[in-house]
Amino acid sequence: MINIQSLTFNYQHNIPLFSGFDLSISRGETWSVLGPSGCGKTTLLYLLAGLRQPTSGQISIDSEVLTRPRPHSGLILQDYGLLPWSTVYENVELGIRVRDFYGPDGKHTPDNYLPKDNIDHWLSRLGLSEVVDKFPSQISGGQRQRTAIARTLALEPDLLLMDEPFSSLDAITREDLQNLTLSLCAEQNLTLVIVTHAIEEAAALGKKILLLDAAPNQNTRVFDNPNAGQKNHRGSQAYHDLCDLLWKEMQIPSPQPSPEGRGGTQ
Repeated sequence: MINIQSLTFNYQHNIPLFSGFDLSISRGETWSVLGPSGCGKTTLLYLLAGLRQPTSGQISIDSEVLTRPRPHSGLILQDYGLLPWSTVYENVELGIRVRDFYGPDGKHTPDNYLPKDNIDHWLSRLGLSEVVDKFPSQISGGQRQRTAIARTLALEPDLLLMDEPFSSLDAITREDLQNLTLSLCAEQNLTLVIVTHAIEEAAALGKKILLLDAAPNQNTRVFDNPNAGQKNHRGSQAYHDLCDLLWKEMQIPSPQPSPEGRGGTQ
């Protein structure tokens, strides 16, 4: 689905974050992107979303070179991107209203391109039916994140890009939404690329884990994690071994387990 070839990217007057970087992601795969601050994790997500363009090289999605934002790619930001003056329903509806105006190709206005039934479906599916008339300031962080997910899924994407979407949530809500995201991706056959700073989250979500280094990134380091998303994976020895390996690869001293579980990364 995604093919990155000889990608080079740098912000003006800075060293390249990527230099001759290659990566391939197949449809339906779940990927976590992990690495130190400033290594280019979020920039890679913006490049995949078409919000930034390579300095050289190219990114193709479904064999089409990406030159602008793609209608079937959904991007969920860390701060949810909700309009504070709009209700939950209006926030979920926003994407469809924009799509109806610009059309599926971003240029032409269609007739009823996406059914408004999508809104009610995802509000119900994500447990938001009771708060549709509330504003973002009146609902919990978990409900705000669910609203952002509902707005994205109402657009029927095939690629879901998420930038540290669970970092500000409490542990129970975070794990609940992580599991929900994986189940929705499997249900809808979505390709998922999620950026995280948390090793445990990367190991819980990504069947493939891309580990970026300090810039410039030239070589692709990918760790297979085939049991991600399976029941009891977080409690397995394979999960803890992978976390320890990732700590080592990032050259960070591994923390000692605490009575509350492994700490220091979320």
